[in-house]
Amino acid sequence: MMRGRELVNRMLQALLVLLAVALPAATARAEDGYRLWLRYAPLEGPALADLTRRPLAVQIPVGGAIPDNPTIRAAADELQKGLSSLSGRQVSLMKGHDAETRADHAIIRLHCARSEIAAGGAFSIRQSSRGLDILASEPIGCLYGSFSLLRALSEGMRLSDIGRSEAPRYPLRMLNHWDNPDGSVERGYAGSSIFDWWKLPDHLDQWMIDYARANASIGINGVVVNNVNASAMMLEPRYIARLKRLADAWRPYGIRVYLSARFSAPRDIGGLETADPFDPRVAAWWKDKADEIYAAIPDFGGFLVKANSEGQPGPGDYGRTHADGANMLAHALGPRGTVIWRAFVYSEHDEADRARQAFAEFAPLDGQFADNVILQVKNGPIDFQPREPFHPLFGAMPDTRVMLETQITKEYLGFSTHLAFLAPMWKEVLDAPTGHGKTVAEAIAPAGMAGVANIGSDRNWSGSHFDQANWYAFGRLAWDPSLSAEQLAREWAAQTWSREEGFVADISAMMLGSREIVADYMTPLGLAHLMATGHHYGPAPWVCDLPRPEWNPCYYHRADRQGIGFDRTPGGSNALADYAPIAAARWADPDRMDSRYLLWFHHLPWDWTFPDGTSLWQTLVQRYDAGVAGVAQMQQVWAGHEGEIDARRHADVADFLKIQRREAQWWRDASIAYWQSLNSLPLPDGTRPPARSLGHYRALSFPEAPGN
Repeated sequence: MMRGRELVNRMLQALLVLLAVALPAATARAEDGYRLWLRYAPLEGPALADLTRRPLAVQIPVGGAIPDNPTIRAAADELQKGLSSLSGRQVSLMKGHDAETRADHAIIRLHCARSEIAAGGAFSIRQSSRGLDILASEPIGCLYGSFSLLRALSEGMRLSDIGRSEAPRYPLRMLNHWDNPDGSVERGYAGSSIFDWWKLPDHLDQWMIDYARANASIGINGVVVNNVNASAMMLEPRYIARLKRLADAWRPYGIRVYLSARFSAPRDIGGLETADPFDPRVAAWWKDKADEIYAAIPDFGGFLVKANSEGQPGPGDYGRTHADGANMLAHALGPRGTVIWRAFVYSEHDEADRARQAFAEFAPLDGQFADNVILQVKNGPIDFQPREPFHPLFGAMPDTRVMLETQITKEYLGFSTHLAFLAPMWKEVLDAPTGHGKTVAEAIAPAGMAGVANIGSDRNWSGSHFDQANWYAFGRLAWDPSLSAEQLAREWAAQTWSREEGFVADISAMMLGSREIVADYMTPLGLAHLMATGHHYGPAPWVCDLPRPEWNPCYYHRADRQGIGFDRTPGGSNALADYAPIAAARWADPDRMDSRYLLWFHHLPWDWTFPDGTSLWQTLVQRYDAGVAGVAQMQQVWAGHEGEIDARRHADVADFLKIQRREAQWWRDASIAYWQSLNSLPLPDGTRPPARSLGHYRALSFPEAPGN
């Protein structure tokens, strides 16, 4: 006869199954994007049947008791939460000695001290006679393995089919927040900062734990919490105490905290009259400051530094090199941490080609940086444009650890209202052969990847639902750069929206084409930096009168009555010489190169013809029109899936696609109107003229634009 407790448990399990069937519609109606890709939507069909053949349990078989390690507990809690939601049944947590008496259960076991598994977060998931084993040499590997298991189930895989072994490709997988102490976010389009420095350290919001969970689920293991245009006060004791609270909260999720450090801090807050890295008093100040931080946060990651760029102080103020400044800070940290030195530099005194300046300053310093210094290099030589060739520093500094900096927030790709999935752009860079015997992905292997975050206080974290995909894709690529953009799009779509195959196929295809669409209506054929000044919102290719030449769009497109494009061949700035010869050869001949980079490297007449016989002017207009048509096609695809997902999020995306279509048309019309004012050429037959005059577009202003 069934005992009372067992009867109650079975009734509860039956109720949970019924709720799992009945609640998805109600849950969907209430969705607002907060759960990101960690929704763990209830399974259906064969995947559900496979998962619920037997009751489920999570077991930590360590000495018959659940250990106190917070990372292992986080892994077990995530498995309980995720498996319960996916299966519609309550999943229990077993102590070691309970497992042998529960033969009726399918058991997910966490083995977190297996010496045969590599350190650094590696894990293995293996089928066992009792269920499934997650094996790792350390707790963080168990956490990563738990998220990998839940990801596979969330995509619709059967529990009995899952088996995998993974290890992170890069040691450092980092988010850079450009958040300011006052709560504003530079180039942020998702509300204010998520870091409430006013309430810390006394109060830590659950938001910070959910943020850590999301990062751990995709393998991110470092976070810089403040803007690279840093305030020195972030190094004061009151902020160190606040940072400690974050570090303690994130440690179970394998995340180390980093600070952007203002190079002039010894002068700004330290009472010194100088920040010269060769001054012993300056070096001593930084050593004392590092000791103070490590006393509070023993696993503090280190400093990120923007120096001698866009007015920021640096060693160049004292006639010293970047290596001099970085090495002084590296000595202060010692083996405890890392100095990440940004290579984003440009000077108003070098008018030849901004794209060459970082290479000129840093390449000669190869081999001069300390072992605990990493050079952080943007994906391209200008500044996160919709399309750039890979930065020539990748592969050119074999004796320096170099990491890739990407921009997850879409400063130049339509902010949060334009749908642009950035994994294809990052894959272009990662897969590019540098000409130095390695791809970019291989060249950065000793260091890693950084992404400028798109995260803010908006309920959906990133300003739009589809911008979550860029956060997700960045973390997954930093874990494994060999993943394809298609796989990442499908993974994210299945976890975030619906795992129905027709939906996943349509939406992932839409995502994969979206960045190319944006490049077409903003910067076709390799044009760059055509946006308005300051806020970077909207087109302004006509701006030519700003005080610094490299701030002007005219500096980059060089358009006049005769032609358009920036000549970076030996007859121009010769930026091609910064690349290895085999790489430069791919872009040297305009007749044979990838036309997507054409005007980046070549200044050509308007009547220059492509191999198919179309002129440069005809093709440029066609590209603009293709971009606008592409947005219309995305609208059609999205509208075709109305009713298949929750109404609120569907409507949010539909509204943003309307904005994107209107602004794509604006970009197209304003740009064509300006080019026509220079070349006086008629539009190709059948082409619709701009809706307004050039004067109308030039008169527009946007003082309320976000993210300045």
